[in-house]
Amino acid sequence: MTRVLVVTAVAAERDAVCAVAGSCAAVTLPGGQELRRAAGLPVALDVLAAGVGPAAAAAGTATALTAAALAGQPYDLVVSAGIGGGFSPGPGSGAPLGSVVVADAIVAADLGAETPDGFVPVTELGFGTVAHRPDPALVRTVAAAAGAAAGTVVTVSTVTGSAARAAELAERHPGVLAEAMEGFGVAEAAAAHGVPVLEIRAVSNAVGPRDRAAWRIGDALTALTGAFRTLPEALTAPAGPAPEPPPRSASLTRGDSHVPRRAP
Repeated sequence: MTRVLVVTAVAAERDAVCAVAGSCAAVTLPGGQELRRAAGLPVALDVLAAGVGPAAAAAGTATALTAAALAGQPYDLVVSAGIGGGFSPGPGSGAPLGSVVVADAIVAADLGAETPDGFVPVTELGFGTVAHRPDPALVRTVAAAAGAAAGTVVTVSTVTGSAARAAELAERHPGVLAEAMEGFGVAEAAAAHGVPVLEIRAVSNAVGPRDRAAWRIGDALTALTGAFRTLPEALTAPAGPAPEPPPRSASLTRGDSHVPRRAP
C-alpha cells in the first residue's frame, strides 16, 4: 500500500485533509508533535500539522520521515498541503478564490539577497537550491483528478501584502499561481530523505493588499477536502506510458522522482 505523509501548517488544514477518511487516530512523534493516521482509504495517509513557515515545515517533515524510516515503514510520497493566496487571473494563468493548485514547481521566492540591482536568488550566490520540481506525470494525474490547475507555487516567509510585491513575484516567476509559506521547507526535507514531493493548495485569498473581509477560508478548506478525496484514486490508478522528460535547468532538478507503487 502506498504510504503518504501530508504536511499542513495548522490544525484546520490538517482536519480538512482528515475529513476524507472515516477516522483519524492520533500518533505522537518524537518531540511531542501529533500526527493523525487516516483509516479506511486505499492508501495509508498520515497528516501532520507541523507549524507555520518553511523552517517549522522542514523540521516537522524530517521528524515524521525519520520516525517512519526507523520503524521500517518509510513513506512513498510527501505532500505539502493547505490553503494559500492565489495570483490574479491573467491571460492563460491565475488562480481564483476557491480553486485548487497542484505545484509543478515549488520555489523559495525570498531565499537570497537584496542588491542594488534587485533580488538575487541564493543559487546565483553559489549556494543550495531554490526550487524543486515534482514528477510531471504525477502532477498531471493529481491535477486532472482534482480538477486543479498546475503551475508554480512560491514559498514565502513574509506573506505578500501589497500590489507592488505581488507584481514583482509574478514578473520574477512567470506562470506562478499561488503563494504559501511551507512548501519549500517540506520539499527540502523530502529531498534529503529521497522521497518524492507534491504541493496542493486551495486558494483562500488573492495575493496582494490584505483584505481579510474578502478571504474565503471556509470555501478553501472545503476545496482542500475535495481535492484530497480524489488523491487516493489518483495514486493507485495504473500508470500509463512514461512521458518524455521535459528539459530542466540545473536549479530545478532536486526532488524529481516517480512515486513507487507498492502492492496492496
